[in-house]
Amino acid sequence: MTTRAKPALGTLTYFFVAFGLCVYFTFAAVQGDYGLFRRAEIDAESKALRAQLDSLSAQVSRMENLTRRLSDDFLDVDLLDQQARDVLGLLRSDEIVIR
Repeated sequence: MTTRAKPALGTLTYFFVAFGLCVYFTFAAVQGDYGLFRRAEIDAESKALRAQLDSLSAQVSRMENLTRRLSDDFLDVDLLDQQARDVLGLLRSDEIVIR
């Protein structure tokens, strides 16, 4: 008579628990809150926010320049002429209006 050795129940349990933990931690490392996919999303969002910050900084610089040019300490005749034309609808006497 030959007897087959059955794997011990403890060994199988240990194997399945270890395998389950490996699968869980691998999934968490890829899909979790601090995983690889979340890191890629954060990097993409960071790039978009930096581009938006650069755009807003350029707009702020432009507005600061225009504000400085319209201040009492600095008079820009061209900007004043443009603003008078836009806001008040003024024209010079030698200009022709085509509508």
